[in-house]
Amino acid sequence: MAQKTVLRKPKGFIDVYKYKPGEEKDRTHYCPGCGHGIIHKLIAEALEDFDIVEKSIVISPVGCSVFAYYYFDTGNLQVAHGRAPAVGTAVSRANPDSVVISYQGDGDLAAIGGNNILQAANRGENMVVVFVNNAIYGMTGGQMAPTTLTGQKTTTTPYGRNPVTDGYPLQMCELISQLTAPVYVTRTSLHDMPGIRKARAAIRKGIQNAMDRKGFSFVEVLSMCPSGWKMEPVQAQDWIRDRMLERFPTGTFRDSSDEAVRIERPVPVMDPEKVKEILGYESLKTSNLKKNPNALFNKVALRVAGFGGQGIMSTGIALANVGMEYGYKVSWLPSYGPEMRGGTANCSVKVQEETIGAAECTEPNMVIAMNQPSLEKFERILVPDGVLMYNSTLIEVEPTRKDLRVYPIPVTGMADALGDTRVQSMVNVGAFAAITGMFDPGEISGLMSSLFGGKSEKVIQLNEEAVRKGYDYVRENFS
Repeated sequence: MAQKTVLRKPKGFIDVYKYKPGEEKDRTHYCPGCGHGIIHKLIAEALEDFDIVEKSIVISPVGCSVFAYYYFDTGNLQVAHGRAPAVGTAVSRANPDSVVISYQGDGDLAAIGGNNILQAANRGENMVVVFVNNAIYGMTGGQMAPTTLTGQKTTTTPYGRNPVTDGYPLQMCELISQLTAPVYVTRTSLHDMPGIRKARAAIRKGIQNAMDRKGFSFVEVLSMCPSGWKMEPVQAQDWIRDRMLERFPTGTFRDSSDEAVRIERPVPVMDPEKVKEILGYESLKTSNLKKNPNALFNKVALRVAGFGGQGIMSTGIALANVGMEYGYKVSWLPSYGPEMRGGTANCSVKVQEETIGAAECTEPNMVIAMNQPSLEKFERILVPDGVLMYNSTLIEVEPTRKDLRVYPIPVTGMADALGDTRVQSMVNVGAFAAITGMFDPGEISGLMSSLFGGKSEKVIQLNEEAVRKGYDYVRENFS
């Protein structure tokens, strides 16, 4: 008898959650009883059923929602707190064939993002907003949110929300339904199976509207937050039924989906020559530096990581600028996401011949680790046969992987010996040049005036010496 698959992961999800930190790549990181996992599944099922995984873009701002990129096998954009509708507007207008899904929480959408959501809704931007309302700031420690109920205790309202001092819970569906442009505004709940089925139908209708370019859809979902509410998961479901539904009744506030006509907005046309003229591109000095045809690398995807003050961002900026002088395509992307709180600062740098599609290095072929936490965090994501350069002054525990090319370099010690710890970044640049063969140290020295414009000759010479020290150390100690 043939086996029948009853349950499986929707194809809207990444098969293995490779972007999720930690060892457990087959499950989400959400707390037990959290509603985010349910909503993710409803969205992922719709993406598969509508066959739009490849054309969908999920936009997730700061908050628990920001981790959506761990899971959805779509285009993903992480944006500043509350700014998802603004970014969604840009994506939708620049690429009208895309399906834009703005995935936001209440602390994000209804607080700092209040104006953003109202303006996008008022313009009727072509997107579906999935609004997760759990009446609290979940990720940051359980503070009062704009949707926190009257009398509800949080870490910032230990005696309960008081309307006299804190105002009343915002009802976003009621607000947005007063606007003329939105085509679909509805509120659903996850507290029981009938509610989940209605949430599924609502999310699918919102996505269908975006596919058909009918304009702005707003799907609010009342969701459990057992950790923030200090409850067991079953209690959290009951709390939605007994408390939240009174203030946030479920139902559809607007549905003109059937009557809505397809929106055709003019697509912005960019004239590359005009952009160059505006930016003064033609007046920029071009370099005569020649690429090394014998370089070990012609494409580098690099992660530089460490503590603040170790020249992490400076290393990345310097390498990107030098690469640009050599005529490479380059990108530099700092990481300041919420997942970095209390951890390591890092940046992604790409230096390559071909056009760069995405600036983040999720599978780097080179890592520069300046401290132990950075080594532990980024060693595991290096591709096989990748280069691991680490600061042996501060890192005493050797890497564990045996399939990497490892370069222990006393970066901090060398900078200290030069009399200024701040030149660690230039030691890194010199070592990078020696390892990859992409840059000549003498030519890098010639770029110091442009890299350190306005600095004294003494500072420029010190950084030139740091580049040479890093370069020579690699050449003398590694064959």
